[in-house]
Amino acid sequence: MPAISAPGHDGDPTSSSLLQAVETDVDDLREALVEISHHLHAHPETAWQEHDSAAFLTARLDEWGFTVERGVAGLPTAFVAEHGTGSRTIGLVAEYDALPGLGHACGHNDIAAAALGAAHALQAVADELDLQVRVIGAPAEEGGGGKIPLLEAGVFDGLELAMMIHPGPADAVLARPRAVAHVDVEYQGMASHAGAYPHLGVNAADAFTVAQVAIGLLRQQLPDTIRVHGIVKEAGTAPNAIPGSARGSWYVRADTLDELDVAFERVRACFEAGATATGCTWELRETSPRYAEFRNDLELAEIFTRLAAPQGRDMDLAEDGPRGMATASTDMGNVSHHVRAIHPYLGIDSLPAVNHQPEFAAAAAMPAADRAVRDGAVLLAQTVVEMLAGGADEG
Repeated sequence: MPAISAPGHDGDPTSSSLLQAVETDVDDLREALVEISHHLHAHPETAWQEHDSAAFLTARLDEWGFTVERGVAGLPTAFVAEHGTGSRTIGLVAEYDALPGLGHACGHNDIAAAALGAAHALQAVADELDLQVRVIGAPAEEGGGGKIPLLEAGVFDGLELAMMIHPGPADAVLARPRAVAHVDVEYQGMASHAGAYPHLGVNAADAFTVAQVAIGLLRQQLPDTIRVHGIVKEAGTAPNAIPGSARGSWYVRADTLDELDVAFERVRACFEAGATATGCTWELRETSPRYAEFRNDLELAEIFTRLAAPQGRDMDLAEDGPRGMATASTDMGNVSHHVRAIHPYLGIDSLPAVNHQPEFAAAAAMPAADRAVRDGAVLLAQTVVEMLAGGADEG
């Protein structure tokens, strides 16, 4: 189709009319999008268990006339929904898993609702844009890495771009998520009576104590770009019994996958030290594929920033403010190594609450979050309109 001038440029005004059309569509759908967000929020499901959430979202897409494939890549709670037969395909990514014990404390309910809203709006202008819209339902972002098997199955192949929004305490257009490895560590010792026969015990809880002290001392030599953190999930059941087993889960983060490789081996040695010092046997197992650092497409980020201003969103393309949530980790980073991508954060007026706090979970279904759903849907759709109708390069 002939190139149409993007808003903010001289030329054919058709692009401006398409921008207005997708905004009007989202506004007409706003009540339904809030319902989607609030339903997910009220029924949180953790990684790989998002059965109700996936069914609820795909039912809506069915109703809207999308062709829906469920159980994609052998993942029961993953889906792909498509509309249109155009020669240019874009991807909108929906996340919908919650955190154990915290519900939607990262606001994935808002992410999914915004993705569906943008898809509905683009559906209405698909013919004008020679467009095929693909909604990718990606489970288990919180530690499971659901997007990575979807990548390997070709779900992101053939896309010109892939986008999503993420709620946070403040607006930020450039995502800077770190690479991350997720590990489970288990020590096996020997249980014994702690008072009468302590010399017969091999203390698995002590193995974690040694490992955590070693990690704490290692932090003196780690660069600021490295984060190591975790929890001990089990370390005994009675104070008068030496723990014969202990289990924990840990994350190692770094600015790049290459840096992560180096840091990971140093942290691994700390866990090995716990086993050596106590006489325990031990096992370290990575529980998901490693997440890659995120690569922002700066052209898409500039477009999103420019379009956000009329919506009252203060996107900081120069990154003059604090990076905050933008430095977490996401399997969307792996996607960004495969296809042009952005992952902007939209503020939901949650401060002093921040992501992964109970108070943030409450904020994720408040009016400011509902506004973020609306704004996110509009801005994702408008970014696609300007990118395609503006005659930008297709590479």
